Amino acid sequence: MKGFLEDANYSIGLLDEGATLADVIDNCIYEHTHTGKKAFFVGDLGKLVRNNIQWQNVMAPIKPFYPVRCNSTPGVLEILGTLGIGFACSSKSEMALVQDLGISPENIIYTNPCKQASQIKYAAKAGVNIMTCDNDVELKKISRNHPNAKLLLHIATEDITADEEMNMKFGTTLKNCRHLMECAKELGVQIIGVKFHISSSCKDLQTYIHAISDARCVFDMAEEFGFKMNMLDIGGGFTGSELQLEEVVNHVIRPLLDVYFPKESGVNVIAEPGCYYVSSAFTLAVNIIAKKTVEYDKLLPSGVEQTRNDDEPVFTYYINDGVYGSFASKLSEKLNTIPEVHKKYKEDEPLFASSLWGPSCDELDQIVENCLLPELSVGDWLIFDNMGSGTLGEQSTFNDYQRPLIYYMMSFSDWDEMQDAGIASDTLMKNFFFVPSCIQLGPEDRFSTAA
Repeated sequence: MKGFLEDANYSIGLLDEGATLADVIDNCIYEHTHTGKKAFFVGDLGKLVRNNIQWQNVMAPIKPFYPVRCNSTPGVLEILGTLGIGFACSSKSEMALVQDLGISPENIIYTNPCKQASQIKYAAKAGVNIMTCDNDVELKKISRNHPNAKLLLHIATEDITADEEMNMKFGTTLKNCRHLMECAKELGVQIIGVKFHISSSCKDLQTYIHAISDARCVFDMAEEFGFKMNMLDIGGGFTGSELQLEEVVNHVIRPLLDVYFPKESGVNVIAEPGCYYVSSAFTLAVNIIAKKTVEYDKLLPSGVEQTRNDDEPVFTYYINDGVYGSFASKLSEKLNTIPEVHKKYKEDEPLFASSLWGPSCDELDQIVENCLLPELSVGDWLIFDNMGSGTLGEQSTFNDYQRPLIYYMMSFSDWDEMQDAGIASDTLMKNFFFVPSCIQLGPEDRFSTAA
């Protein structure tokens, strides 16, 4: 079954009513155990369809623009493109990737806050006109290289938390917006709207109140300079939880938009949901390649008191994927998933303090600092859920890292949903093949449902 990240000729398995994603994972582990024990992903593309239905039910008429850097695998991009979603691109390669899918330039936004001049020129040539800007140096660079650019002023928000102190922050102040408008007027650059971004880790809903009211101030300011503003980008930060989505939208965003940007204002509101669409759609399976017994006090996080029996063993496991591969986001944020042991073990089996590390033997390549697991052996498998975001883009070749295979799946009900909505293109449907309830993923069992 095809599924390399760099291979656009991918396949999507249609699951029979009796087959589940857990069955697919079991089968793939069985196959990999006998052929090389490589890490692999299983992607439920039907989850993207269901998440989009949820978005339309809760967020309409806010149009989603998916950040390609979040997960740029071909199956994801083609499904989302088929659903009519726009794309937020941060580089020339991302713009080219989505344009190869037939996405029109009007549905692409160039969002990199620090753009290379050559990539601005590429955007101009490709007809990608909408881009973000938060300083005068960037503004002058855009004016020189893209005469038809339409800018969204990226304004800063008050969402800096303790967990984000080390993150680079982008966005300009309200005071500086006036200066940028003066510069844009002199340079003949169009400003058409405002963008802000609030992180999903921000728990203070007051941040949205400040951000949307600040955006309204920028729109009012723009009128003084003669700019006709018609777009508001409320960024990302949405999780896959319907409860979180409804809480943020119904209690905060929609009431504020009704006040500051009512329908009659003619302002198009868009958003950039990334994790929302793909995080829960992908599961990663990794294999234990090495094992060590270590001293307990060396495993404990600093400041944690030792409470165990010294006679109990403590284990360090090394797996065949790490922060220089599918766990790259671990370098900048907390891991949003816990490992699950694939093999069956007894409920009363003892659990031991354990840590998980990637294959590089680098001190930064720590996946899980401390967790409780039954004693495992080299060759055992661990499963990580919610691995679809920030894990499947451009990855390092550090230590001869090999990109995991991807096995795309979709249930018949999700496939029917796409068919009924008339959004399943002939090109996309050629990638589907049937997976019976007695799962066999070998090439001899594949046939195309489009035939």
